[in-house]
Amino acid sequence: MGLAEVIRRLFSGDAPEGRKPEDKEARVITRFPKGLVPVDAKRVDIVSDTHGYISDELVRALRGADLVVHAGDITSEGDWGFLNTAHPGIKAALGNNDGYYRYDPEVPRLNRFTYEGLRFSVTHYREELPLGESDVAVCGHTHRPVIEQVGRCLVVNPGSASLPRGRRIPTMARLMVKDGEVFSAEIIDLE
Repeated sequence: MGLAEVIRRLFSGDAPEGRKPEDKEARVITRFPKGLVPVDAKRVDIVSDTHGYISDELVRALRGADLVVHAGDITSEGDWGFLNTAHPGIKAALGNNDGYYRYDPEVPRLNRFTYEGLRFSVTHYREELPLGESDVAVCGHTHRPVIEQVGRCLVVNPGSASLPRGRRIPTMARLMVKDGEVFSAEIIDLE
């Protein structure tokens, strides 16, 4: 089976080989290759649920990102300051545990912005994402990584970069984007 057939099956709801159609995980994408990534594509690194702990692995993984997005539960003004200094222009949304912290005024509960011609929406809770108004919708909260296509919108939950649930390894997500297209999306294990 070729790459085009695998992608067709993922988006049509057909189960990949070795998976039962009723298996929810069969519809979840951990790597979304759309084609060759242009050499001048921008790298968007997405994190969530750091909960006051930024590991050395995460710091290394974020090096070289053109844009960093945090989907909430930063829970540390010091970590927010570090991320803002290391990654100017970082985009973030508040999580359910961020209410007692003072971040920049541009950290709302729902953060909408355009980057490389793509409409991004970032919020902590998936159910608050405006999928119909977004090309890329980012959420956190569950600490479980997921990348899936919902209609025309790519939904990304990077999992937790510090406190994973359901797996032993912290994770983040990485997109390669340019001119209104997502060329790749993947979950990155932080080991």
